[in-house]
Amino acid sequence: MSAIAPAVVFFAVAGLAPLVVRDAFLLDSLVLILIWGTSAAAWNVAGGYAGQISLGHSAFFGLGAYAAALFGARWELSPWLGLAVGAVVATAIGLVIGYLSNRLRGPYFVLATIAFSQVLLIVGSRWRGFTAGSEGIPVPFRPGFWTLGIADKRVWVWIVLGLAVLAYLVQLYLERARRGYQLAAVREDEDAALSLGVPARRLKVAAICVSAALTAACGALWAQYIGFVDPFYVFSVDLSVKFALAAIIGGLGTALGPFLGSALVTTVETYLRAQFGGIGAGLVGIYLIVYGCALIVMVRWVPQGLVGWIGDRLRRRAVARVAP
Repeated sequence: MSAIAPAVVFFAVAGLAPLVVRDAFLLDSLVLILIWGTSAAAWNVAGGYAGQISLGHSAFFGLGAYAAALFGARWELSPWLGLAVGAVVATAIGLVIGYLSNRLRGPYFVLATIAFSQVLLIVGSRWRGFTAGSEGIPVPFRPGFWTLGIADKRVWVWIVLGLAVLAYLVQLYLERARRGYQLAAVREDEDAALSLGVPARRLKVAAICVSAALTAACGALWAQYIGFVDPFYVFSVDLSVKFALAAIIGGLGTALGPFLGSALVTTVETYLRAQFGGIGAGLVGIYLIVYGCALIVMVRWVPQGLVGWIGDRLRRRAVARVAP
């Protein structure tokens, strides 16, 4: 229970915050923290638990975003249907990628995922007849829950929170179930796991499929919340790196880590952009430099992530109290 308690506190605070917070900026930040945290958690299923490090996860995010946007903008259907279709398509593509790249490891798998996301970027930016090309797709605002035309940011917090809890429970299952232990064995030494009869390849493909479905769902909700889909953003490598960084900073292979990493990354990024983003043309990107340095320092001095660092401090404090 002690391992779950911090997550209960985190999600309870996120769920109760809209009841006491009225500031639109803070609520918007909370929505984005939950969206990016859930995306990082989805990445963590494949990258943290299965050891399938991907820098092309924006492909699944973009598929979900385009599915929801096209369902609403072109066919005037519910984006909830787009979310479901996007998740199914992302799962199917994840299945194909998983089988085709099953024997690839390390940098070769990373390059394969990057290549796939860039292929979708080219398709999305040039297929003008269907995706509107590089101009992107504006998502029409149609009031109602079924159409996700919701102006109240408090409601958005609760919607995204539901998906965040689902992603957390998936990771918690991988931490405690037999399949999760098998997946950890595959991550540490696939050859040894295969020799012990662990279905390594099947487990890795399943992990990628689950990760793809959750990432696509995040993309669909993000598209409806932001109101615009830009192919150069939703299929970018930068977005995939953002998912990976949040998971790594929070704690790779931990259930709560991606959400803590997202909270830190989003908060620091927003603060630095506000402080340095408006400086003259020659220094307009200074906040990106400071942001990158902060991430390097974090990864260098806290390689086990925030969850590991906090746990280590709590254990030391407990030992100090018991020691005479």
